[in-house]
Amino acid sequence: MEVTNCRDCGRLFNYISGPRRCPECQKKLEEKFQQVKEFLRQNPDSSISQTATENEVSVKQIKQWIREERLVISNGMAEGIVCESCGKPIRTGRFCESCKKTMVQDLSSAFEKPKPVERSLHTEKENDRMRYLK
Repeated sequence: MEVTNCRDCGRLFNYISGPRRCPECQKKLEEKFQQVKEFLRQNPDSSISQTATENEVSVKQIKQWIREERLVISNGMAEGIVCESCGKPIRTGRFCESCKKTMVQDLSSAFEKPKPVERSLHTEKENDRMRYLK
C-alpha cells in the first residue's frame, strides 16, 4: 500500500490498486455512471456527445466505460470506438469479435496439452518379463 494523491481532487489517500482516485471521487464517478446508465435507458439512441453534455460527463469518460464493457453503443452509432487490433468499428470493449476469436485460438494453441506418447506392446512385454541373475 502506498500513499498517493487523487488524480481528480489532489487529496492524499492510501492507494491499493485500480485508478488513482480517492474513495470519495470514485464514489462520485460511480454515481455519474449510474446517472448516465439511467439516461441511456430513457434515451437509448443518444450519441456519446449528447450523453456527455446532458449528464455533465466527459466524452473520454464515457468512452472509457464503453471500453470497460460497462456501456454498449446502440447499433447505428460507432462514434470513434474501434477495435484496437484491426480498427473495425465496435459497440463495446476493446476488440471486435473476430479479433477476440483469433486471440482465444492463439492462446489456446500456446497452451496446448502435450499428446500422450504411444508405446508399442512389444517393448512393454519385454520389460514385464521375469529375469534371473547368473
